[in-house]
Amino acid sequence: MKPKFLALVLAIAAGASTATYFATGSSAQKAAPAVDNSYQISGVLYMQKAGEYRALCYQAFNIARLRLDADFQKKNLKHLSKAERKMPRAIMVDIDETVLDNSPAQAYGIKNNKAFNLPDWYAWGDMRKAKAIPGSVDFLNYAHSRGVKIFYVSNRDEVQKQATMDNLKKVGFEDITDENVLLRQKESSKDARRDIIRKTYRIVMQVGDNLDDFSSTFEKKSVEDRFAEVDKAREHFGKDYIALPNAMYGTWESAIYGYGKLTDEQKAEKRAAALELP
Repeated sequence: MKPKFLALVLAIAAGASTATYFATGSSAQKAAPAVDNSYQISGVLYMQKAGEYRALCYQAFNIARLRLDADFQKKNLKHLSKAERKMPRAIMVDIDETVLDNSPAQAYGIKNNKAFNLPDWYAWGDMRKAKAIPGSVDFLNYAHSRGVKIFYVSNRDEVQKQATMDNLKKVGFEDITDENVLLRQKESSKDARRDIIRKTYRIVMQVGDNLDDFSSTFEKKSVEDRFAEVDKAREHFGKDYIALPNAMYGTWESAIYGYGKLTDEQKAEKRAAALELP
């Protein structure tokens, strides 16, 4: 069998097995202990069924467009150095729950009592079925039409890159290339990738669903310290930080757990203890 043909056969077989894995689960996954993810149902339903969620997404991207238009007005650039004014503009966006909706994958875990795991996550990505977050395609394509470079900076693993790029193209995002889709290499912090972008571009704004998408200042902080850092950065939100809602998962939940490796029972206890009562 010719090498090229063999490679094609193997690729097709791998894709088929991945899709089957997500639909039925492997024997190893079936043997794994069931988990109770029912506490996540409201967050997933809010994303999938709430008109208010869609409204918040449109609101975020409408504000982003206003801010971008304002950046093209010379009077608003006086605070920048001459070097910065000459730099091309860029927008840095997260992917998951910022421009792509992964709530079906979250719902799958709830329905099947399965904890987050990489095989299922990779399988979902390989399906290329994530829909666009409301308002995201219109805004980013508008920015692109104005000559702004869009960088998709995500903590998806590098092995997911082709499927991710295919999915982004499928839902209508323009200018999707190896160069502007920056996935995780070694670390979750986005500082290194942010710095790479800033060598050539002026980042006009950052868009994300997690505080860590905007600055490392928010990383690994307690709930109280995250609040404090948000208060300090209040002038950025709605200006160069555009935040999308995500009640399904995020660092906000990890902060409640103290970033520790806890059992499901311990996590449930932490959530209950965190509730503020009258």
